[in-house]
Amino acid sequence: MLSFPSKLPAQGVTIFSQMSALAQRLNALNLSQGFPDFAAPEALLDCLVDATRQGFNQYAAGDGWLPLREQVAQQFVQRDQVQLDITQEITITSGATIALYCAIQALIHAGDEVIIFDPSYDSYAPAVELAQGVSVRIPLLAPDFQVDWQRVKDSINSRTRMIIINTPHNPSGAIWSRQDWLTLIELIEAHNIVVLSDEVYEHLIYDGQRHYSALSFPELRQRSLVVGSFGKTFHVTGWKTGYCVAAPELMRLFRQVYQFASFCGNTPCQVALSQFMQQHPEHIQQLASFYQQKRNQFNAGLAQSKFMFTPTQGTYFQNVDYSQIRPDLNDVEMCQWLAEQHKVVAIPISVFYAEPPKNLRLLRFCFAKTEQTIAQACEILAQVN
Repeated sequence: MLSFPSKLPAQGVTIFSQMSALAQRLNALNLSQGFPDFAAPEALLDCLVDATRQGFNQYAAGDGWLPLREQVAQQFVQRDQVQLDITQEITITSGATIALYCAIQALIHAGDEVIIFDPSYDSYAPAVELAQGVSVRIPLLAPDFQVDWQRVKDSINSRTRMIIINTPHNPSGAIWSRQDWLTLIELIEAHNIVVLSDEVYEHLIYDGQRHYSALSFPELRQRSLVVGSFGKTFHVTGWKTGYCVAAPELMRLFRQVYQFASFCGNTPCQVALSQFMQQHPEHIQQLASFYQQKRNQFNAGLAQSKFMFTPTQGTYFQNVDYSQIRPDLNDVEMCQWLAEQHKVVAIPISVFYAEPPKNLRLLRFCFAKTEQTIAQACEILAQVN
């Protein structure tokens, strides 16, 4: 009798797949999983067609299409005044999730501790577990999802090897301030700790606020890996193209793992993205305004409902409190009820925690949708009671 025990026995189907399947089964509006329901820029699609017709259909270099790495470097110069070594510090990856995974596999050994802030993206802890590391989960402070710095200080010890940052933060939309980064620097400067900074929503910052990258701080320059996503920035999540940026020694360790996990990314997508970024720099420049309009439309509609909320600072997610509607239901039950009774699907926030707070009554909605979809969703949500 064959027997193959699972390395991740506690992991089932992700909540994102469950909720998307529920939306499909009920023919409901899917505001759960984070992907746009509108088309990518037409010029970007033309670049992809051109790339395939011009013969860019074979393997790319393992560290990525050089012109696309140049575009990444240019973004860091323009925003953060950080000069990158294009050949040694930038790798184009098959999406952001595999970049996060490879960074953890490259740097975490058996028994190493990794600090993760809850609620957290669901790929972090399993990747740590597969590396035989130990996840140290620290809950962010309600209601604004701020870091409990005293608890971070108390958690750091000789086994702490990594701290995972996510800014703008999924699922809360909170962003790290300059003071947050300075506090982190003070706590880790005397320790052998690396920072893994998940910055996939780096361009989705609202109300005139600023995104601070880990690499913009000289004290973190040699001990940080930053992960980004072209899919989030250019409305093409299905292209699964991202990047990792790190100092040469960290990047060397990263590439040792990445070459055996994916070898290289999708060649025509990389070529298309590099060409589009060169030809249309205004896309990124206008992205925050583009999504802030969608956030504002969604929130204006929610204002007519019994849901309570604070406008999200970043990402394309809005958290809402439903405690004035069905406080008798936990958030998983509320998502099920909302889908079955009102044909709108959201994500429960509790699934992003190892140990959810008691009486958590928050749902996450994605507003990366057309004006029509947002209007339809708001009309329904305004009638929920």
